[in-house]
Amino acid sequence: MPTAVCPKCAGRFEEGFPLDRGHHNQKAQASWIEGKPLRSFWTGLATRGRPQHKITSYRCSRCGFLESYAPAE
Repeated sequence: MPTAVCPKCAGRFEEGFPLDRGHHNQKAQASWIEGKPLRSFWTGLATRGRPQHKITSYRCSRCGFLESYAPAE
């Protein structure tokens, strides 16, 4: 987690997450996936067997600066 103060303007950070929309527009928390994107005919991108971590972001309430983290779970 970052400091509670924005490094750009000294505003206050708020916790959130990037939204990912999947099959049938289902809402989910976006994940960071190790490596370069690899195309898959069936799923769009190949992700099987690759390390994944949920992304948490922090947004400055003053200037809108985003800082994202994908900690090990």
